[in-house]
Amino acid sequence: MDSLNIDGLSVTFGRAIVSVVELTGSTPFPSSIVWYRNCGTMESQTREQEDKPLSGKVAVVTGASFGIGAAISKMLAAEGAKVVLVARGEKMLLETKDKIEKEGGVALAVKCDVTKRNEVKEMIKRSGSTFGPVDILVNNAGVWHFTFMKYAKEDLWEEIVDVNIKGVLNCIGAVISDMCVRKRGHIINVTGVRDLPLKGMAVYTGAKYFLEGMTRTLRQEVCQEGVKVTNVHLGPVDTPGLATSLSNMDDDCKKLYNFAESTNLTADASARAVIQALKQPQDVAVNDVCLVPQAFAV
Repeated sequence: MDSLNIDGLSVTFGRAIVSVVELTGSTPFPSSIVWYRNCGTMESQTREQEDKPLSGKVAVVTGASFGIGAAISKMLAAEGAKVVLVARGEKMLLETKDKIEKEGGVALAVKCDVTKRNEVKEMIKRSGSTFGPVDILVNNAGVWHFTFMKYAKEDLWEEIVDVNIKGVLNCIGAVISDMCVRKRGHIINVTGVRDLPLKGMAVYTGAKYFLEGMTRTLRQEVCQEGVKVTNVHLGPVDTPGLATSLSNMDDDCKKLYNFAESTNLTADASARAVIQALKQPQDVAVNDVCLVPQAFAV
């Protein structure tokens, strides 16, 4: 018999059968073996899974109607995932769904307010009946307001807490038990840059520190049960949400901040970071990703 090594695969040629053994760094034993009956047609399921590890996965993305969430959803669909698009605004949600389907992707649009636990439970139930259990949860929905606390805009504070904290907890609560039972799953929490408190964003910054601490502790609790939890920290990103926040900020904040579009991240760049974290092998965990513009000092 002759043998050779191709891209980490040990290939042994026999008389009528080719065996392909994938070796991993974590064990000296083969993790998968694929047998081929014909040497001339090497169509490997193992190779296909390596090329598109997200293919067939069920992914729920919140805040998916535009911006970062829409970009993540489109890239997940391009990778072969079945994507559940979640947002409060139905019109733009359906537009994102249409774009995905025109590119050959599979998507389900569900109007849902993540601050309402019963709506989240119903959304996950609908996702399950359509595609099956959730493999990936991307908590991307979020709001932020530039306002000094001395103005006591408590309604805005409450909205930040409801969406950025309660909304994330509602979504995690709807999927985490099943992920642990199935011994697989990946939760992505999209947050702001953790080490950069900004004047005028005290409540938003506090919410992000909550997500940081909660995510780290959750990761410690479930890492031995096959579930991954990743924080993706993003600097300023050019999205409609940022544009709205900038246009509505206090005069005090206007004197401090001017996020020029040319120096901000794009939604696509942010989405690529999420996809790369999701595509890592099962025995590799990406705990934290921090993405900022080159000119943005942290």
